[in-house]
Amino acid sequence: HELAASTLAARVAASARADPYAVVQTGLGVLGGPLHGGASYGAERLLAEVGEPCQAARVITDRVRRGERVPGFGHRVYNNGDGRGGALLDLVKEAAPGHERVAAGVAVLAEMRRRRLPERNIDFALAVLTAVGGMAAGAGEAIFAVARAAGWLAHAMEEYERGSLLRLRASYTGPPIT
Repeated sequence: HELAASTLAARVAASARADPYAVVQTGLGVLGGPLHGGASYGAERLLAEVGEPCQAARVITDRVRRGERVPGFGHRVYNNGDGRGGALLDLVKEAAPGHERVAAGVAVLAEMRRRRLPERNIDFALAVLTAVGGMAAGAGEAIFAVARAAGWLAHAMEEYERGSLLRLRASYTGPPIT
Protein backbone atom coordinates (compact mmCIF):
# COMPACT_ATOMS: atom_id res chain seq x y z
CA HIS A 1 0.00 0.00 0.00
CA GLU A 2 3.05 2.25 0.16
CA LEU A 3 3.21 4.97 2.84
CA ALA A 4 0.14 7.16 3.10
CA ALA A 5 0.78 10.75 4.18
CA SER A 6 -0.44 10.13 7.74
CA THR A 7 1.69 6.99 8.07
CA LEU A 8 4.80 8.77 6.85
CA ALA A 9 4.17 11.58 9.35
CA ALA A 10 3.66 9.08 12.17
CA ARG A 11 6.90 7.29 11.22
CA VAL A 12 8.84 10.55 11.22
CA ALA A 13 7.46 11.41 14.67
CA ALA A 14 8.40 7.97 16.01
CA SER A 15 11.91 8.21 14.55
CA ALA A 16 12.36 11.39 16.60
CA ARG A 17 11.34 9.29 19.64
CA ALA A 18 7.95 10.90 20.10
CA ASP A 19 5.89 8.86 22.54
CA PRO A 20 3.10 6.64 21.12
CA TYR A 21 0.41 9.21 21.95
CA ALA A 22 2.27 11.88 19.98
CA VAL A 23 2.79 9.44 17.10
CA VAL A 24 -0.97 8.85 16.84
CA GLN A 25 -1.65 12.56 17.28
CA THR A 26 0.73 13.32 14.40
CA GLY A 27 -1.04 10.78 12.19
CA LEU A 28 -4.40 12.27 13.09
CA GLY A 29 -3.20 15.76 12.22
CA VAL A 30 -2.37 14.70 8.68
CA LEU A 31 -5.37 12.40 8.34
CA GLY A 32 -7.78 15.29 8.96
CA GLY A 33 -7.44 16.78 5.48
CA PRO A 34 -10.10 16.32 2.79
CA LEU A 35 -7.60 14.49 0.54
CA HIS A 36 -6.95 11.75 3.11
CA GLY A 37 -9.16 10.69 6.04
CA GLY A 38 -11.70 13.40 5.34
CA ALA A 39 -12.30 12.03 1.84
CA SER A 40 -15.00 9.70 3.15
CA TYR A 41 -17.17 12.71 3.97
CA GLY A 42 -17.38 13.59 0.27
CA ALA A 43 -18.43 10.02 -0.46
CA GLU A 44 -21.05 10.25 2.31
CA ARG A 45 -22.50 13.39 0.70
CA LEU A 46 -22.51 11.72 -2.73
CA LEU A 47 -24.43 8.72 -1.39
CA ALA A 48 -26.87 11.03 0.42
CA GLU A 49 -27.68 12.68 -2.93
CA VAL A 50 -28.84 9.30 -4.22
CA GLY A 51 -32.16 9.16 -2.41
CA GLU A 52 -33.22 6.10 -4.39
CA PRO A 53 -31.21 3.75 -6.61
CA CYS A 54 -32.84 5.16 -9.76
CA GLN A 55 -31.20 8.54 -9.02
CA ALA A 56 -27.63 7.20 -9.21
CA ALA A 57 -27.25 7.89 -12.95
CA ARG A 58 -28.38 11.52 -12.55
CA VAL A 59 -26.08 12.16 -9.58
CA ILE A 60 -23.05 10.72 -11.38
CA THR A 61 -23.95 12.53 -14.61
CA ASP A 62 -24.19 15.86 -12.76
CA ARG A 63 -20.73 15.38 -11.23
CA VAL A 64 -19.16 14.36 -14.52
CA ARG A 65 -20.76 17.28 -16.41
CA ARG A 66 -19.40 19.73 -13.85
CA GLY A 67 -15.95 18.20 -14.30
CA GLU A 68 -15.82 17.08 -10.69
CA ARG A 69 -14.09 14.02 -9.35
CA VAL A 70 -16.60 11.48 -8.03
CA PRO A 71 -15.73 11.08 -4.32
CA GLY A 72 -15.21 7.54 -3.11
CA PHE A 73 -13.83 6.38 -6.45
CA GLY A 74 -10.30 6.08 -7.75
CA HIS A 75 -7.07 5.51 -5.83
CA ARG A 76 -3.46 6.44 -6.56
CA VAL A 77 -2.21 2.95 -5.73
CA TYR A 78 -5.15 0.66 -6.52
CA ASN A 79 -6.01 1.32 -10.16
CA ASN A 80 -8.39 -1.65 -10.38
CA GLY A 81 -10.26 -0.98 -7.16
CA ASP A 82 -9.31 -0.83 -3.51
CA GLY A 83 -9.53 -4.33 -2.03
CA ARG A 84 -10.30 -2.89 1.40
CA GLY A 85 -13.36 -1.16 -0.03
CA GLY A 86 -14.56 -4.34 -1.73
CA ALA A 87 -14.14 -6.40 1.43
CA LEU A 88 -15.97 -3.85 3.58
CA LEU A 89 -18.81 -3.48 1.07
CA ASP A 90 -19.27 -7.25 0.99
CA LEU A 91 -19.53 -7.32 4.79
CA VAL A 92 -22.07 -4.47 4.83
CA LYS A 93 -24.18 -6.15 2.13
CA GLU A 94 -24.13 -9.40 4.11
CA ALA A 95 -25.06 -7.66 7.37
CA ALA A 96 -27.86 -5.55 5.88
CA PRO A 97 -29.35 -7.36 2.87
CA GLY A 98 -32.05 -5.33 1.20
CA HIS A 99 -31.16 -2.10 3.04
CA GLU A 100 -32.08 0.98 0.99
CA ARG A 101 -28.61 2.54 1.43
CA VAL A 102 -26.92 -0.65 0.24
CA ALA A 103 -29.18 -0.59 -2.82
CA ALA A 104 -28.25 3.04 -3.47
CA GLY A 105 -24.56 2.18 -3.14
CA VAL A 106 -24.87 -0.76 -5.52
CA ALA A 107 -26.61 1.51 -8.03
CA VAL A 108 -23.79 4.08 -7.81
CA LEU A 109 -21.22 1.30 -8.32
CA ALA A 110 -23.12 -0.01 -11.34
CA GLU A 111 -23.34 3.45 -12.89
CA MET A 112 -19.63 4.11 -12.36
CA ARG A 113 -18.77 0.76 -13.95
CA ARG A 114 -21.20 1.34 -16.83
CA ARG A 115 -19.37 4.57 -17.59
CA ARG A 116 -15.97 2.89 -17.12
CA LEU A 117 -15.05 5.45 -14.48
CA PRO A 118 -12.59 4.67 -11.65
CA GLU A 119 -13.39 1.84 -9.24
CA ARG A 120 -14.60 2.35 -5.66
CA ASN A 121 -12.20 2.88 -2.79
CA ILE A 122 -12.37 2.56 0.98
CA ASP A 123 -14.06 5.96 1.28
CA PHE A 124 -17.10 4.80 -0.68
CA ALA A 125 -17.36 1.64 1.40
CA LEU A 126 -17.19 3.73 4.59
CA ALA A 127 -19.96 5.96 3.23
CA VAL A 128 -22.21 2.94 2.69
CA LEU A 129 -21.34 1.56 6.15
CA THR A 130 -22.09 4.82 7.94
CA ALA A 131 -25.34 5.33 5.99
CA VAL A 132 -26.54 1.80 6.78
CA GLY A 133 -25.56 2.27 10.42
CA GLY A 134 -27.38 5.61 10.66
CA MET A 135 -24.17 7.25 11.89
CA ALA A 136 -23.51 10.97 12.08
CA ALA A 137 -22.07 12.76 9.07
CA GLY A 138 -18.30 12.43 9.07
CA ALA A 139 -18.28 9.16 11.01
CA GLY A 140 -16.33 7.50 8.19
CA GLU A 141 -13.31 9.64 9.02
CA ALA A 142 -13.41 8.51 12.66
CA ILE A 143 -13.63 4.84 11.63
CA PHE A 144 -10.76 5.34 9.20
CA ALA A 145 -8.66 6.99 11.92
CA VAL A 146 -9.25 4.19 14.44
CA ALA A 147 -8.27 1.62 11.83
CA ARG A 148 -5.11 3.57 10.97
CA ALA A 149 -4.00 4.05 14.58
CA ALA A 150 -3.02 0.40 14.98
CA GLY A 151 -0.88 0.63 11.86
CA TRP A 152 0.77 3.86 12.99
CA LEU A 153 1.74 2.19 16.26
CA ALA A 154 3.19 -0.79 14.39
CA HIS A 155 5.24 1.60 12.26
CA ALA A 156 6.33 3.42 15.43
CA MET A 157 7.59 0.15 16.94
CA GLU A 158 9.71 -0.40 13.82
CA GLU A 159 11.13 3.12 14.04
CA TYR A 160 11.89 2.75 17.77
CA GLU A 161 13.90 -0.41 16.96
CA ARG A 162 15.69 1.28 14.06
CA GLY A 163 17.24 3.82 16.37
CA SER A 164 17.90 6.65 13.91
CA LEU A 165 16.10 9.78 12.82
CA LEU A 166 14.16 9.34 9.59
CA ARG A 167 15.29 12.11 7.31
CA LEU A 168 13.89 12.39 3.82
CA ARG A 169 16.07 13.65 1.01
CA ALA A 170 15.00 16.65 -1.02
CA SER A 171 16.39 18.60 -3.94
CA TYR A 172 16.03 22.35 -4.41
CA THR A 173 14.08 23.09 -7.60
CA GLY A 174 13.63 26.86 -7.32
CA PRO A 175 15.39 29.66 -9.18
CA PRO A 176 19.21 29.66 -9.13
CA ILE A 177 20.69 31.11 -5.95
CA THR A 178 23.15 33.90 -6.60
